[in-house]
Amino acid sequence: MSLPKTLAEDVAKNLVMVARTLDEDPQQAYGYAKVALRLASRVPAVREAMGFAAYGAEKYAEALAEFRAARRMTGSQHLWPVMADCERGMGRPEKALAMAGEPEVQRLDKAGQVEMRLVAAGARRDMGQAEAAVVTLQSPELASSSVQPWSARLRYAYADALLEVGREAEAREWFARALEADQSGSTDASDRLAELDGIEFLDAYDEEADADYADADDAEADVADEATAAGADAGEETGRGELDEQSGGRDGDS
Repeated sequence: MSLPKTLAEDVAKNLVMVARTLDEDPQQAYGYAKVALRLASRVPAVREAMGFAAYGAEKYAEALAEFRAARRMTGSQHLWPVMADCERGMGRPEKALAMAGEPEVQRLDKAGQVEMRLVAAGARRDMGQAEAAVVTLQSPELASSSVQPWSARLRYAYADALLEVGREAEAREWFARALEADQSGSTDASDRLAELDGIEFLDAYDEEADADYADADDAEADVADEATAAGADAGEETGRGELDEQSGGRDGDS
């Protein structure tokens, strides 16, 4: 609303493209975000979008700078967990863990607090503290039987942490619970379960076989083309012979 109408529309279009491409092509999303940032660097939503685009492209230092700028502009705490995860991405898990204990966490909503817990557990694992990661993830949200937007990811992270410390049976149970909650397919819990059960899925698409079939089809097409060409040549020769006979007959008559 703070921008002239035409400029606002241009910025909005680029932000829409950031959202559309971020999951499938982070580098492309990063490019759109750069355009929006060049057009409207004083708009908090643009700085936040730039942060997420840089985060998706694994440019963690840049992402952290943009998140900090957006936070200064708005005073909101909702970016705190992803800022901590940027610290992890930059190889500073101890800093991420320190952020998990800051007062800002208490001002997050429930989803933000769960996200902060996930980041903290990841930082523990980065530091080689696998058992502590398991404990970090144990919470009322994990124990709840209700399915919330964060349930699948929280259960999956807990299962993965259990597996790392050798508690395979419990890990299998929690991968199954993650799968139950994963209504959007955001995790590969089904694959992890199959792996634990010793089930191997074969890809129905065989690239080599497909190439062989393609070669065979090409060979058949070549044979057909040659046959067509040979038939056309034979027809042409026959046509010439008939014309010669007719020409000869007319010459004789004359």
